[in-house]
Amino acid sequence: MAAEATGTGRRPAYARICDAVRTGIERGTLPAGAVLLEGPLAELFNSSRSPVKQALAQLESEGLLSRFQGRGLMVSGADRPLRLELTQEHLAIGEEALADERTNTADLYYYEVEREILKRSLFGRFRVNELALARHYGVGRTVAREILLKAQLAGIVTKGEKAHWWIVPLNEERLRNLYQLRELLEPVALQAAAAHLPADVLDDIRKRLDRAMQRFPDLGIAELDQLEKDLHTDCLAFCPNREILEALGRSRASIISGKHMQSILMRTPRTDAFLDEHSAVVTWLAKGRPAEAADALLNHLVISREKGVERLAEFHRRFSATAVDYIVD
Repeated sequence: MAAEATGTGRRPAYARICDAVRTGIERGTLPAGAVLLEGPLAELFNSSRSPVKQALAQLESEGLLSRFQGRGLMVSGADRPLRLELTQEHLAIGEEALADERTNTADLYYYEVEREILKRSLFGRFRVNELALARHYGVGRTVAREILLKAQLAGIVTKGEKAHWWIVPLNEERLRNLYQLRELLEPVALQAAAAHLPADVLDDIRKRLDRAMQRFPDLGIAELDQLEKDLHTDCLAFCPNREILEALGRSRASIISGKHMQSILMRTPRTDAFLDEHSAVVTWLAKGRPAEAADALLNHLVISREKGVERLAEFHRRFSATAVDYIVD
């Protein structure tokens, strides 16, 4: 089973679950006799069952929970079990805490899922089974759904008939179409954004880019993703024309494919000049020359398109579809 996300400097998941249940009992929002089951609690906390099981064992050792003739544990102090549908109000835990747990857990597994979906998209249209995805990582359905919603925003899955999740196929024609969309709109969006781009935001982007160029090729997927986000998302976000930005949201799959294809094909960034191309765009922006920055961005996109097509062909020559238990025909 996958390790539970705890986050840097955060208390273990089981301890946070313990605190929430204990607080509910102490405040009386979780009544005596209430039955606690691992599955519903894991779903509520967007967690795997392992920390829930550990939390229940801890609370039982404290005498706050007790066993009875049936499944689960019940809150001590009652003669008979009380079966109710648990909510966050019973546990006296706020929506913010639940959302934080969900986001951290979903983010922990997202890159791996994104990579598998992207790899399979190169071979056609397949279904992603949400329940199987949750079981694969030992998490609740809510976490699996958060992962797939994030993938949907990236344009690599879509919700189809009977509420099933489907992988959006990525072939050469679609890749070229996505780049054409970007080539038409990104330079326009960048020129419009330039006048509204705060100097401190641009400075942070410049610093991250400089650090990355100094550390080539020792860059992880998350760092490469941030560098792409800096130029192709964060800079463009200051474009006042929201219609352009919404249209560009459809092209995210081309960025994702480039990131993972480079890693899968084991090409080091030393063979890829994209950071130099990013640097040219950022340099023109810093000089207050948005037209030149837009030209540099267009040049970068044209080069990236042809590299993407080349990598797609190489992938098909070298690899075939591999089985993943949550992706089905």
